Parts: sequence; C-alpha cells; structure tokens
Amino acid sequence: MSPLSLVEPSGRYLSLAEREEIMVLRAGGSSMRAIAHELGRAPSTISRELSRNRSVRRAPPRYRASLANSKAEARAHRPKASKLGTCPRLRAEVQRMLTVKFSPEQISHRLVVDFPADLEMRVSHETIYQAIYVQGRGDLRRDLAKCLRTGRALRRPRRRVDGRTEHIKGKVMISERPAEVADRAVPGHWEGDLITGALNKSAIGTLVERSTRFTMLLHLPDDHGAEAVAEAIISAMTALPAQLRRSLTWDQGIELARHTTVAVVADLPVYFCDPHSPWQRGTNENTNGLLRQYFPKATNLSKYTAEDLAAAVAELNARPRKTLGWRTPAEALAALLSTDQPTGVATAP
Repeated sequence: MSPLSLVEPSGRYLSLAEREEIMVLRAGGSSMRAIAHELGRAPSTISRELSRNRSVRRAPPRYRASLANSKAEARAHRPKASKLGTCPRLRAEVQRMLTVKFSPEQISHRLVVDFPADLEMRVSHETIYQAIYVQGRGDLRRDLAKCLRTGRALRRPRRRVDGRTEHIKGKVMISERPAEVADRAVPGHWEGDLITGALNKSAIGTLVERSTRFTMLLHLPDDHGAEAVAEAIISAMTALPAQLRRSLTWDQGIELARHTTVAVVADLPVYFCDPHSPWQRGTNENTNGLLRQYFPKATNLSKYTAEDLAAAVAELNARPRKTLGWRTPAEALAALLSTDQPTGVATAP
C-alpha cells in the first residue's frame, strides 16, 4: 500500500473510506488492478463494486462513494423479499414444474431454456428449496415438499453429525492405504459394506475384490453388530489364499468396530474411508446397487438363507463385465488362482 493511501481493508465488505479511495483513484485514471493492489483487495471485488454502483445518469458513468455506500446498505437490508415472493409469474411456473416432479435443480436450468430472454424468470435451486422448507418464507406451498423425490416435510442436512464413528478406536484411514490399491493392478484388495433392510433392522455384508469385481456375501441373519460382522469377514477371508488378502476398505460404519480383530486374525489390513465419501469405495457402491435387484430395499433381509445368498452372488459373479473385457468376475478370479484351487467363493456363512 502506497504512502498516499491510509485506508486499511475493513473486512468482508468495503467501507465508506475504501469507497472514497476507489473514487479518487478511479478519477485519477488508475486501473482496477492498481486500485485493488492499493486497497489490498481482489481485482474482482473492485470490478464488481464499480459495475454495481456507477451513476448511469452521467455520460460517461461516474463512480461516487456516497451513492455507492447508500446502495450497498440498501442491498444489505434484512429481511429481503424473496424473488419467488415478489414475482407471481415465476412462482406459478416453479409450482407448476414441482407438481410434475421436476427437481429444484431441473427447474432452475429449465427456466433458462424456456425463457431465454426473460431475466425475470431466473431462480436458483437453493432459493426454491428455501421457499419450500424455511419457516416464515411462505413463498411456495409447503405441501409441494411432497413433490420432491425425498418427499420429506423437513429438510435433512447434507452433512449431519450422527456420532456413528466416534466409538471406532484406532482407525487407519484410507490416506494411509498403499498406493498399489488405486490402480487395481495388484489383486487382493477388497471393499466392504452392509446393505440394510427395512428400518436398518437386518443386513447382508458385501465384499468386492477391486481388480476382478468378484463379490462375496456375508450371511448375518440374526445380528449385524460389530462381533457378528467381524466373525463373518474373518470366515470369508481366511478361506482365500494369502495373495488375495491384501487389504479391506470399509466405510465409517460402527459395525466394523472390531477391525483390529479382523486385521490380526485374517491377516488383513483394514482401512476406513473418509466421512461422507462413498466414492472412495466406488466398486462396492456399484455392486451394492446391483445386489438390490436380488435384495430390494425396505424388505426384511434376515429372511434370506445362506443358500439364497449363494445363488444370488453366483449369478452376479457369472455376469460378463465390460471393464473385464467381457469376462466374468468368477473367470477373472479363477485366473488368479492355481489350478488345484476352487474357481470362486460364493458366500460366507
């Protein structure tokens, strides 16, 4: 900052003193980048300030600090009237699209397509969500929440603190997993999870080998707590040769609280994904979606026998996969095993 300027940045918003400095420097012919450097602000901040607050009554337009400050204070006034609350035509169109099951994001983008030259017909998807869910806004009918895919009467935060992971001690995070796991060139690295039934009262464990996509299922008819899950994983994994037991990556579920037992007994290092990061075990997530064809959501999964699981996973492992050059997971796994060993493991008890 030069000796000419005694103005210090005032925080997030420009102050009157900073606006006066902008006015003086701009009148003297300084560029926006030079003004930004002088005030210790981003060039985009200065550009936005000048474009918003220039007086258009003069030719050429001039920037006046007092007028700019008054405009900024008016814009900051709360509470603000929502665009959906002040534009009946926009509100009616948004409500129409909601009733035919458009999502807020689809509505926001579709308005641009349907009304390309009408800037009044613009609204963000977040504004639509708030108009439905935020108490006191009243811009959209509350019953329109039923038209959303979730159908929830209340909005659920995207990231919620539910305490699932606080009791898992000694976790080794995915950041410490060997680099060889990522490229799938070395077999024996597994991803695991549970698929749950109605009200999360029943579950089936799933294990997927990353390089072959070979799947094993864990039969958990009576209990899917930490003890039962650990025993099932150990039973499944110890049936495999050592070269196919290199690592297991799990999500943040409390059902793997006995991970140290699994690591020691099965000689299988266990790694945990970061919170809310299902893509870190994407192969398993994709496989779980395929398994829902056999074990639908909101059903009682404890009714399925070990034989049912074996039949389902045998069929899944016999499907040719594009990523395997149209071989099946069972064929890919068999190629990794010696000729005197079985070609697959269908299910774990």
